[in-house]
Amino acid sequence: MQTFEDYKYERPNVEEVKKDYKELLEKFKNASDVDGATKALEDINRLRNTLSTMANLVYIRASIDTKDDYYQKERDFFDDVQPELNELDTDFYKELINSAYRNVLEEKFGTQLFKIAEFEIKAFSKEVIELMKQENKLTTAYSKLVASAEIDFEGDTYTLAQLDPFAQSEDREIRRKAIEAKFGFFEKNAEKFDELYDKLVKIRHEIATTLGYKNFVELGYIQMQRIDYNAEMVDVFRKQVRESIVPVATKLYQKQAERLDVDSLKFYDESIEYKTGNATPKGSSDWIIDNGKKMYAELSDETNTFFQFMLDRNLMDLEAKKGKESGGYCTFIEDYQSPFIFSNFNGTSGDIDVLTHEAGHAFQAYSSRHLGVPEYGFPTSESAEIHSMSMEFFTWPWMELFFKEDTDKYKYSHLAGGLTFIPYGVCVDEFQHLVYENPEWTPAERKQAWKKLEITYLPHRDYDGIEYLESGGFWQRQGHIYESPFYYIDYTLAQICAFQFWKRDRENHEDAWKDYLNLCKLGGSKPFLQLVKAANLRSPFEEGTVESVIGAIEEWLDSVDDKAL
Repeated sequence: MQTFEDYKYERPNVEEVKKDYKELLEKFKNASDVDGATKALEDINRLRNTLSTMANLVYIRASIDTKDDYYQKERDFFDDVQPELNELDTDFYKELINSAYRNVLEEKFGTQLFKIAEFEIKAFSKEVIELMKQENKLTTAYSKLVASAEIDFEGDTYTLAQLDPFAQSEDREIRRKAIEAKFGFFEKNAEKFDELYDKLVKIRHEIATTLGYKNFVELGYIQMQRIDYNAEMVDVFRKQVRESIVPVATKLYQKQAERLDVDSLKFYDESIEYKTGNATPKGSSDWIIDNGKKMYAELSDETNTFFQFMLDRNLMDLEAKKGKESGGYCTFIEDYQSPFIFSNFNGTSGDIDVLTHEAGHAFQAYSSRHLGVPEYGFPTSESAEIHSMSMEFFTWPWMELFFKEDTDKYKYSHLAGGLTFIPYGVCVDEFQHLVYENPEWTPAERKQAWKKLEITYLPHRDYDGIEYLESGGFWQRQGHIYESPFYYIDYTLAQICAFQFWKRDRENHEDAWKDYLNLCKLGGSKPFLQLVKAANLRSPFEEGTVESVIGAIEEWLDSVDDKAL
């Protein structure tokens, strides 16, 4: 059995790839019958899968160790050639939607592939290749800048992820110092962060206008493959959040201040939930994994098989260490049919959230790997986040394994945190709309816009005079804003769906799990609203959905004596 360390990387010869791809396209285009077209299509997908495998191996290994010169150079290589490979894919998509056998192929592979093809065509032309290369280099530069943080604190040196536990200290002064140290890194590099984002906004705007769009907003929605909803529907959702969730979230922050026995909640208090300290895992990383194995073995036969597959092949890199990129992600290595989980364990409850959240992504990819269409490996992002966020709730019955006497603390914080996150997620989304509608804004104007949005969506927030944050700089620590524009509302839409699974799981676990499993097996074969329907969930855009979900959660939270936790 091969483990991740054995997965072989070989830099693709771009000229050979272009030649092979074009020959296969000719075979597809000139196929004399549907069987010939299908075989050519499957051969094209094999080639695409191998290219994606090589790019993924580079991305994973480069993010695990940003000081590894070999894989950093290979990452630079892919940043440079990816737009050229995108051009080949666009040529393929054009042939696909114009195929004489389209109707039969749609029956065999599903209509979603053809809808994705149409969107990808709208998002690309040869004229923007050089701009796309520049965009890739800038997003990589952001990742490297964040990963470069080595912050002196309390007599030692830490990465950004390693500082997080100090922000949850029971000592208020340590919390404040940890936040000042963390954002001191951003303040020290503020000019670089401003410059990177300024360039990204202008390049994305130029890509959009070159492709014939008014600004990047329209193109951003196309790139995110939002096939069955639009910006107007998202705007309506944001309104529901302002009306139904912000007041509840504000009340939860007030309760937190009471639990902490502070006159007013400061930003550096937000990460600590209880005066006696937050719920934390009661063991090492290896201990967490051992308990994770037990949890997934008991949850279902499917999760048991999946998690053992991940363990046997070393498909997780979990601990925070110097030189490692921040954050967490799950990706899929096609040629090895392997999901991969990357994270930064740091001794907080977030370690367990990773074990459930990223494993939710990985379980979906593992469950739908049989679909045989690269586009279906993961669904569009708002659908993908349903799998991850719902898995967090399906695993609630096993939280005692990790938190022991802190289990009730964890559950209260987890559910409340899911709710208080939504206004922030929506704030990030509206900020991006404003930025790309006003690409000429200066860095100072962007920060001013962020400050105004914080007043609307996070009215409780008090930075207590920390200058960088007071001036509207907080958003610069949100990597999605730099690296994946418009990928953030997705978390909030998915959270509303995951909350429905939480509610249904409490009422009838068997039915809820059956629908979740079916959703995972569908992968990306349908657009968002069709997947929601297939899972027997209500659309977040539907009037009354947000209110009904929040009502059930508020009732549960109110039933808990949080001061006794």
